[in-house]
Amino acid sequence: MPSNVLVVYATRAGSTREVAQALTEVLRGHGLAVDLCPAKDVNSTENYSAVVIAVALYMGRMHKDVQRFLAAHRASLTKMPVALFVLGPVQKTEKDWESARQQLDKDLRNFPWLLPVDRHIVGGRFDPAKLGFPFNLIPAMRKMPASDALDWNLIREQADGLAARFLANA
Repeated sequence: MPSNVLVVYATRAGSTREVAQALTEVLRGHGLAVDLCPAKDVNSTENYSAVVIAVALYMGRMHKDVQRFLAAHRASLTKMPVALFVLGPVQKTEKDWESARQQLDKDLRNFPWLLPVDRHIVGGRFDPAKLGFPFNLIPAMRKMPASDALDWNLIREQADGLAARFLANA
């Protein structure tokens, strides 16, 4: 059983951190020891037996902090279960969700050694008031309406399934 799980995340506006916190709470609720940390602050994964990554897709790619995390910790991550919870589509249309799946598949080709035991597209949130540079310079993006496609019940259900998987491999 993964005795110590690391949940890492990278965020721009905070939504991914919220998802990572929810994942941490659910996993702890199943009796797992869980640490939560921004991807950029992780120095080592050696003391963990599993890693859960919460990451958003930006312009079809995973957040750069998670890309750096994966590159830096490749050796240890190949020896343990890794799960992905990916924020992407901010609308609840099947077209947007399929596009996010395709974007994730394409980005994961940059990490052919990464074989997640679980991976979920969990939606995303868009708030034009939180746009950072350079996106805040794009008039069309500033005019887009705020949206929220995060399904918290589904996220918790998926985390329950992941916890069950970790516990079953005890």
